[in-house]
Amino acid sequence: MTPGFSQWMNGHGPEGEIVLSSRIRLARNLAGVPFPHRMDDQQGQHMLEQVEHAVGQVEPGWGIRFRQLDSLTPLERQLLMEKHLVSPLLIQNPIRYESVALDERESISIMVNEEDHLRIQVLLPGLQLDEAWQAANRLDDALEQHLDFAYDESRGYLTAWPTNLGTGLRASVMLHLPGLVMTRQASQVFTTLAQVGIVVRGLYGEGSEALGNIFQISNQVSLGLTEEELVHNLTVVAQQIVGRERNARQHLMSSAGLALADRVGRSWGILTNARVMTSDEALKLLSDVQLGSDLNLLEGPLPCTFSQLTLMTRPAYLQIEAGRELSPVERDQIRAQTLRRHLLGKD
Repeated sequence: MTPGFSQWMNGHGPEGEIVLSSRIRLARNLAGVPFPHRMDDQQGQHMLEQVEHAVGQVEPGWGIRFRQLDSLTPLERQLLMEKHLVSPLLIQNPIRYESVALDERESISIMVNEEDHLRIQVLLPGLQLDEAWQAANRLDDALEQHLDFAYDESRGYLTAWPTNLGTGLRASVMLHLPGLVMTRQASQVFTTLAQVGIVVRGLYGEGSEALGNIFQISNQVSLGLTEEELVHNLTVVAQQIVGRERNARQHLMSSAGLALADRVGRSWGILTNARVMTSDEALKLLSDVQLGSDLNLLEGPLPCTFSQLTLMTRPAYLQIEAGRELSPVERDQIRAQTLRRHLLGKD
């Protein structure tokens, strides 16, 4: 496996300077089969075979291929998580009937036997929740022609967690919000979101930190509204946050432009000259530099998107690119070297 970049990291989507990605995830389970945490090995293997057959029936148009997780190295599994293609939970202790199916562009991911039998995910760059929903819905419909999903007339799709009952849909948007953080508005905004049923999480979802001023927002429940209503509501919220972030950035430029330019310049200087760098420091500095690029405080655009640069700081990416396992000290050295090479265009 080579590190590479997923298509959602290309930065070409709407509102791409603030919205890094849009994701739709559908939780589905097969009727008459215990949830993954209650399955035995035989049931799990049979379930996986049914899903593989169903995916094969919707080929070749989707271009989806399975990867058995227990056949991948720990670093390869971690890289899939760093790309947001699988959840941290799925790669913790993979067993032979846990799997992931990906398309060639790594825009589609089907996690098999995580908390639910299937978690169908579509990832797109920028603010494209509706487009992601349309793609996920088409794939869901195609799979449902060959799989009997557990469904109740009053409760909707049956899922392992009650919060996913109903549509089984989780819509999420990943945002870069340095302006709101620097102007100390982020906490207030996030409190308001919680009051309207929007959850705010960190870089890798539930239980993760908001590194590099990157936050994920998503709907809290999926019961009681249609899929279109859930997608529309989160799109409206995301647009409002984008507006708040733009205003915060303009406020910083007008009220503290020199200090901001100095901060961006110092971060650029460290990134392009440091010989050792931790992952947390790298993301903090990259956030500053990306903000500076967005506000034209740097000469010319950055050679890579913020999402691509973020991936370059991650442990599995660095080790797979190096072709070997690295000690923490070696990772810090190669991280600094990798960022210097890409930022200065000496690839």
